[in-house]
Amino acid sequence: MKISYGWIVVGAGMVMSCVGIGTMFSLAVFLQPMSIETGWTRSGISATATLNFICMGISALACGALSDRLGTRPVVLGGAVLLGIGLIAASHATTLLQFQLLFGVIVGVAAGSQYTPMIAAVTAWFEQHRSLAVSLVSAGMAMASLTVAPIARWLITAYDWRTALAILGFGAWALLLPAGLLAVRPDRGPDIAASRSAAESTPPMTAWQAFRTPLFLTLAATHFACCVAHSGPIFHMVSYAMICGVPPMAAVTVYGVAGLSGLGGRIGLGLLADALGVRLVLASGLLVQALAAGTYLLVDRLGEFYALSVVFGIAYGGVMPLYAVLVREYFGARTMGTTFGAISLVASLGMATGPLLGGWLFDAFASYRWLYLTSLTMGLGAAIIAATLLPRPAAASPANAAA
Repeated sequence: MKISYGWIVVGAGMVMSCVGIGTMFSLAVFLQPMSIETGWTRSGISATATLNFICMGISALACGALSDRLGTRPVVLGGAVLLGIGLIAASHATTLLQFQLLFGVIVGVAAGSQYTPMIAAVTAWFEQHRSLAVSLVSAGMAMASLTVAPIARWLITAYDWRTALAILGFGAWALLLPAGLLAVRPDRGPDIAASRSAAESTPPMTAWQAFRTPLFLTLAATHFACCVAHSGPIFHMVSYAMICGVPPMAAVTVYGVAGLSGLGGRIGLGLLADALGVRLVLASGLLVQALAAGTYLLVDRLGEFYALSVVFGIAYGGVMPLYAVLVREYFGARTMGTTFGAISLVASLGMATGPLLGGWLFDAFASYRWLYLTSLTMGLGAAIIAATLLPRPAAASPANAAA
């Protein structure tokens, strides 16, 4: 049976999202050994993660736009080279500022250069099973916590943090450069032939035009509120479980259960979106995410944390890839990299806001209660906004324009 080349692009995208995002998120594994060896403060090292999110968001927009102009392959190959350089250079940092610039900026930019162009490429390959294809690429991010993080921990134990970081850099080159060679968009999008008449009557929408539409603003607001709602609980999950009396190692496994459930959620909700419609599944998933975040206020036992983390992980993991499918549906393939890159920038700001807001609220009130109430409120807001999303009329949809 002949396999569409689009599924090969999906596989390459899974590798890229796993390695690119995984190496960036592995900073949490390096935090303790780096702090002990160098004397750098944990808050200073943790600030590198904030730089990661900001730079990743800016890079997602810039590299998404570049992929629309230059194609996917040169952009992701450039990002792969940059990722290896950032990791290897960061392993030689002698000051905290050097590390923040090398890892926080360069690695963040490199991570952003992978995900958005690959999502844009994958959406151009599929008319059917598009939600599943995008979800599989996104699943690579969830796989990172099961692969890259344990490898990083093993390397640190076997050698030291500097050697481990350098090995990750060389490993990134070994995996991402071959995968990048496979990353291409189709010569013509799958919806062109079926929609030629509509394309002739309706000119394709530019990215700037898309940015000014109520649909774009609504989708961006939904994604921002969604990310604020789940990023705080994710980041503070281990700390909250320990405050409730869960042993430290068990608290870490709660975080792992949420990550593993997120992997299943990406695939499961992707399949449901193909069957039931993206907007219905997105709004429903956001509602479950909000209620799960609020339910953390009611749990204090290990078994309860496990059960809730499964539900929370499925919800937040499952909704994340669906935004890309809606961007493709609303604004078409021609400017997919730019428009989804802009949405990703807004989402990155939300991801950076949640952990900082949670830390500030805990310092101010000596409790995580207000974090989870805020997450519940933001999550419900995201679900309500998502419920207002409507399909574009077929005749006016830029998705029917030439890709």
